[in-house]
Amino acid sequence: MPAPLLAPEAETEPADPLFNQSLEKGLAVLRAFNAAHRTLTLGDLATLTGMSKGSAQRTVHTLQVLGYVGKHAQTRRFQLLPNVVELGFNYLASHPLIRVAHPYLSQLSNASGETASLTEPIGHEMIYIAQAATSKFIPMLTPVGARAPMYCTSSGRAYLSCFAEDEARAVLEASDRVQRTPATVTDVDAILARIADCRRVGFATNVEELFLGDMGVGAPVRNSRGQVLGAIHLAPPSSRWSAEEMRQKLGPMVIDCARAVSESIPHGF
Repeated sequence: MPAPLLAPEAETEPADPLFNQSLEKGLAVLRAFNAAHRTLTLGDLATLTGMSKGSAQRTVHTLQVLGYVGKHAQTRRFQLLPNVVELGFNYLASHPLIRVAHPYLSQLSNASGETASLTEPIGHEMIYIAQAATSKFIPMLTPVGARAPMYCTSSGRAYLSCFAEDEARAVLEASDRVQRTPATVTDVDAILARIADCRRVGFATNVEELFLGDMGVGAPVRNSRGQVLGAIHLAPPSSRWSAEEMRQKLGPMVIDCARAVSESIPHGF
C-alpha cells in the first residue's frame, strides 16, 4: 500500500495560517485516482489519503456536487469525471513552451519516425507536457501527463546535466532509485557518469532502463538566460534501433530540435 497522500489528520497542522486544509483534502482525493486505482470505495479513499471516513465522505460529496467525481452506475464505486481533464488542459493550453515546441516536435517525429516528447521537471520526475506520436508500434505508451523518474531516463539525465555535479547528486540521492529492469542503473556515481557524458556530447540516453524494449535519447531545453526548463526526447524501441544507431543518428536530431526550441522561447520566460 502506498503512503497516504496526506499526513494523518491529527498531525496535519500546517503552520501557515493561510493554508487551506479543505482544498488540500480535495486535491488529495483527486490524486488518489490513477491507472492502478480507476475506481475506489469510500474506505479506499480514506486509506489512500490518510483521512477519516467522515472527512473523506464530506470531501467526496463536495467533489461530486462540483462535477469532478461520480459513481460508477453498476459498481457504485467512485471515479473521476471528465471535468477533471479541464484542470490539466488549462495548464497545457496556457503554457508558452508547449506552443513553441509543437512544430519542432512534429518535425523531429517525422524525421526520425519515432515519438517525440517534451518534458519538464516535477520533483524528482519528468512529466510529459507535449508529444508528437509515431504511427509505428511502440512498446510502452507514455502519454501527456505521464511521469518518469529522472535517474533512469534520457530526459531526466539531460535535465540534470545542466546543473553542477553536487546539485545533480543531491537529486539522485533523494530519489527512490528502483531497479525497474535488469538494465536499470541505480548507483549514483554511475548515473553521474552518464550525466557527465551528456554534458560532453549534448544528449543523454537510456537503454531499456525504464521499460524493456524501450530506449530514450534526450537533450535539454534552456531559456535565453541559460536556465534549463525541460527536455526534448525520442523514444526509439530496441526492435527498430540498436543503442549505437540511436546515438549516432537520433542524438544529433534531438540536439537540433532542443536547440531550435530553446532559441524560439520568448524572452522573459
